[in-house]
Amino acid sequence: MKQPPLPANEQDRLKALERYQILDTDPESGFDDLTSLTAYICGTRIALVSLVDDRRQWFKSKVGLEVTETPRELAFCAHAICQPDKMLIVPNALEDERFATNPLVTADPNIRFYAGAPLITPDGFAIGTLCAIDREPRKLDPEKIAALQALSRQVISQLELKINIAKLKHNISKQVQVEQNLRGTNQRLTQILKKLRQTQVQLIQSEKMSSLGHLVAGIAHEINNPVNFIYGNLSHVNTYVKDLLNLLTLYQQHYPNPNDEIQCQAKTIDVSFLVEDLPKILSSMEIGTERIQEIVLSLRNFSRLGESEKKLVDLHEGIENTMLILRHRLTATAEHPNIAIIKEYGDIPQVECYASQLNQVFMNILSNAIDAVEESVVKTQNPKPKIRIRTEISRPNYVVVKIADNGAGIPEKIQPRIFDPFFTSKPVGKGTGLGLSISYQIVVDKHGGTLKYKTKPNNGTEFWIEIPVK
Repeated sequence: MKQPPLPANEQDRLKALERYQILDTDPESGFDDLTSLTAYICGTRIALVSLVDDRRQWFKSKVGLEVTETPRELAFCAHAICQPDKMLIVPNALEDERFATNPLVTADPNIRFYAGAPLITPDGFAIGTLCAIDREPRKLDPEKIAALQALSRQVISQLELKINIAKLKHNISKQVQVEQNLRGTNQRLTQILKKLRQTQVQLIQSEKMSSLGHLVAGIAHEINNPVNFIYGNLSHVNTYVKDLLNLLTLYQQHYPNPNDEIQCQAKTIDVSFLVEDLPKILSSMEIGTERIQEIVLSLRNFSRLGESEKKLVDLHEGIENTMLILRHRLTATAEHPNIAIIKEYGDIPQVECYASQLNQVFMNILSNAIDAVEESVVKTQNPKPKIRIRTEISRPNYVVVKIADNGAGIPEKIQPRIFDPFFTSKPVGKGTGLGLSISYQIVVDKHGGTLKYKTKPNNGTEFWIEIPVK
């Protein structure tokens, strides 16, 4: 195993790391979201935000790994920070003399693949990496490499944001101490902060939808091409199989008593079973590819990439596309039975709206409803979790989408805050606190509609999304 060298600017690099005051702090959803996205994009079991100090690498966020730190001399990331201008990619650690005998390779976690994008501070110091790790050799295509580098920049943005927030808090505290009697100033500062938060939510929402749209559209494109190739060739395969089976039937009719070798081989492969089962397999393949094509179409319709203006939209189509994406969360698991979806669609007109934004509202509220009924199964043994989706004309020139669950309801003490930016009652890593806040801005500010709810303890919650037709 080759020891990682020290960067030429090691002392200044350590000072740059220390100014973030990040080492040995608690997990934070902003970093956890980035590691989860890294593992998802790169298709690896492990993803880390790794920070390298003078003796160890410490993990601010981790997916697929239990330990929180490892010695610096064993760290792949300690090699990566020595070349801050490019990524360190190790397709197979067993074939790399630097790492082949590394205990992290020869023992748990049995690293084979490593890709680390250096975390570069604004003043040019590599303080760690955002890395994707797997237990099997693999390669990354250029798009995934670019995505990993982009996410590493977002890690630095999160660190810079923490510093800026800390400075802002310090300045506010100092101002309050100096000017305790200036209530009017405090009120104005509160209004400014509220406006800044609203602006931040708008920026996050805009960036999130743009990133999500490109990601979803890219995934749909990558899936669609090979699926179309498979689907287009299945008809030919069907024809060839029928021809071969017909030929086999003719052969059996004209040569009922083949030689011993042919009879033995026919018995070994069970020709009768193959003749019966092969068409079934081809039929199931055709059904499967058609299903994938439906999912790809739903992904494209959900993202609505490139639609920056209001258009006439069928809300039912948006709901159905959203439900298709969430369908995996509705099936029974070890934790909960099937979640029933009851659709009561009314005869409503098309609505002039921003389709991708309303799809995000449906996604946020339906995801929350699924969370609520899952929680009710655990806490109250709810035997029949269900979600009802109803659409109707609420008043002249307005339509309403009602999404109701039979979960535990929203606790009274948090009801006044559920639309506040960054407020969440979920554990760290399970929510950003932006879903309902963004949904409120989309419905109320962007569409001139109304977003409200009614809830009862142990009787569930119903959200009303009411928007004008035009």
